[in-house]
Amino acid sequence: MMTFQTARRVATGMVALSVLAACFSTNAADDSGSLNLRLRTRAKVSPESGQYREVTRPAVWQAKETAIVICDMWNNHYCRNAARRVAEMAPRMNEVIKRARQQGVLIIHSPSGCMDQYADTPQRKLAQQAPRVETKVPLQGWCYLDDKHEAAMPVSVEQPCDDDGAIRPRVRFFQRQIDTLEIADGDAMTDNAEAFYLMKQRGIRNIIIMGVHTNMCVLGRPFGIRQMIYQGQNVVLMRDMTDTMYNPRDEPFVNHFTGNDLVFEHIERYWCPTITSADILGDEPFRFPGDRRKHVVVVMAEEGYGTAETLPPFALKHLGPDFKVSFVYANSENRNDVPGIAILDDADVAIWSIRRRALPREQLDVFQRFIAAGKPLVAIRTTSHGFSLSKGKPTAGLADWPEFDQQILGGNYNGDHGNKSGILVTLAEGVSGHPILKGVRNDNLAAFASLYRTSPLADTAAPLLIGRADGVEQSEPVAWTHQRPNGGRVFYTSLGHQDDFNLRDFQLLLRNAVYWAASLPVPEAATEAAEESGC
Repeated sequence: MMTFQTARRVATGMVALSVLAACFSTNAADDSGSLNLRLRTRAKVSPESGQYREVTRPAVWQAKETAIVICDMWNNHYCRNAARRVAEMAPRMNEVIKRARQQGVLIIHSPSGCMDQYADTPQRKLAQQAPRVETKVPLQGWCYLDDKHEAAMPVSVEQPCDDDGAIRPRVRFFQRQIDTLEIADGDAMTDNAEAFYLMKQRGIRNIIIMGVHTNMCVLGRPFGIRQMIYQGQNVVLMRDMTDTMYNPRDEPFVNHFTGNDLVFEHIERYWCPTITSADILGDEPFRFPGDRRKHVVVVMAEEGYGTAETLPPFALKHLGPDFKVSFVYANSENRNDVPGIAILDDADVAIWSIRRRALPREQLDVFQRFIAAGKPLVAIRTTSHGFSLSKGKPTAGLADWPEFDQQILGGNYNGDHGNKSGILVTLAEGVSGHPILKGVRNDNLAAFASLYRTSPLADTAAPLLIGRADGVEQSEPVAWTHQRPNGGRVFYTSLGHQDDFNLRDFQLLLRNAVYWAASLPVPEAATEAAEESGC
């Protein structure tokens, strides 16, 4: 029996990488019968890190060796929001399959449970006539989660429907595929392993899967991702032409579309690459009308305070309900490398936790481009000296940014006071109504780690919190805002010790700062009783 690893190596090896960059200028199907794709997957930042980054690589597929499989795009659904999203993406999906069909791609319609509606059609008969083939890995009627090769799904499916409080029985509300999707001569219609038999008959080794629902049928159906990977096929998911069955009232309590992103990442880690409809149509990817999230990119490149462990769960819990969240980790084996930082170009707002990095010029350019664009920044703790070395100059090929603290943060980092007992934090004078402080208690707040020497701040900085430490006469600003000359909002705090993330008020402070920086209304703080009950 072919192992999962062998099947995956076969699938990966079948991707033809382009050597001519000009072939990908449109990222779309061309007139030669070739599909120019950009395959996105996840790679470990370093071998033992357990941290992942996005990797995109070009590939050329021959249309005649490719099939598009459309999973369960029914005309109705017991979950009204799920049905609405299907209807929203169906027009774009129809344009994709029309263009692909013109190029010579086989279109396989797979609305499960509806074959009786198409029994006498040539599309149904085309699938039925494909001769059966023997397979090294048995074909399965449903491919369940494979815990030997993938982690648990990142979203709950206990109550997957995200209708507004309505619980409807999971009964058949559909009769056929949604009418928006045209079924043309030469297409096929099947909801079982006939799909694979037809592919083998046609010499098809490449599969683009789209449809619903990503965490269920798209993975598990007999024509879905797991089955096709087991059979050694070369599979990609079209991530903007799919939707997850997920209810934000369930774990991990994030926005529905953030739930989509988490499932895409799961698939990119464990199963196959993803592409978008822009790879076929050559314009911008589809975005659901209800997806109004701003994109926050969290960059973690420090080794002293464990923010690579504290910031991701914080961001998903506190920002996931309203933001698209992406994470960038430094290479633990090379401190002068922050792989995947190019995603910062797509950010609307960022959180940086960085300490004393000199970087390759092209990577530092990404950080400086973000600032030059006037985008809002939230920075914590060691980011005040994130791009300056403690001594000496960068080695050849690397660049620093020693002016960052004063020019961008409005700070004046000059070491710390050396205190060992933590600090007490109070509000600065006249700031009690600031939105960043919404819900933050006004009495003395205990925080951990040493008190940074940050005085005096720039005239354009406005202190929010003042820190004091036992045995230290001088108090210091520990949180402030700064208005950059180009208008970009900045919040900085010298808090951010690993234990600070256990403090309710620190979490609120950091959450509020991101909403404020992104020019969004700051949410109400949960009551302490609700927090203690896990709500």
